[in-house]
Amino acid sequence: MRAVCPVRRFEIERDRVIIAIDGPAGVGKSTVAKLLAARLGYLYLDTGALYRAIAWKTLQSRIRPTDHDQVTALLPITSIHMQFRHGAMQVLVDGIDISGELRTPEVTAAASVVSAIPAVREWLLPIQRQIGQRGSVVAEGRDMGTKVFPAAPFKFFLEADADVRVARRHRELVAAGRDGTVETTSRDLSDRDRRDRTRLVDPLVPAGDARLIDTSALSPDQVVEQMIAAVSIGL
Repeated sequence: MRAVCPVRRFEIERDRVIIAIDGPAGVGKSTVAKLLAARLGYLYLDTGALYRAIAWKTLQSRIRPTDHDQVTALLPITSIHMQFRHGAMQVLVDGIDISGELRTPEVTAAASVVSAIPAVREWLLPIQRQIGQRGSVVAEGRDMGTKVFPAAPFKFFLEADADVRVARRHRELVAAGRDGTVETTSRDLSDRDRRDRTRLVDPLVPAGDARLIDTSALSPDQVVEQMIAAVSIGL
């Protein structure tokens, strides 16, 4: 039997490194994940975009996001494809590039609801894992380290003070030209937290081996530096 060269095996493993980043809304996951992926030259996987894609299809089909049976029936006749061009992720639903429509208030609200449907989470699981086979990936979401990539060698869970999270999210909304008060933003975040943390399937919790980072007083670059330091030691 031919022996496997330990050095070569290590190189192969390094060719497909998965870094999982989880946490609630408003902690800076997307910003940090994009920066980290760019610094390391990895693919950036925004799993939230997949749930937004299902939400978009649900709304286009004039189905109420709360109607679990109809949303579930939509899955077998839906095609979702993610592609990466020049470092940017594009999402295609049934062959249509909907990347520019994923962040509307309507899709955002619907995504929060459909993401709690067990059938939707199960249906998207292999799609997410297939992307993880393309090469080294920085994957951010709410169950990356606990469900999607439980064997990922590097897991981070981001948290932040509630007031800080509300302020960040409100600034994002204002920058995007959307109306809304701080009070409304706070209520929306609170509702999202409740759904994420109490859903029966894959609730938002840190993986047992995740590194916890409080981003309240840290800039995105500072968070990324902490992550790179941890990854560098591990590699």
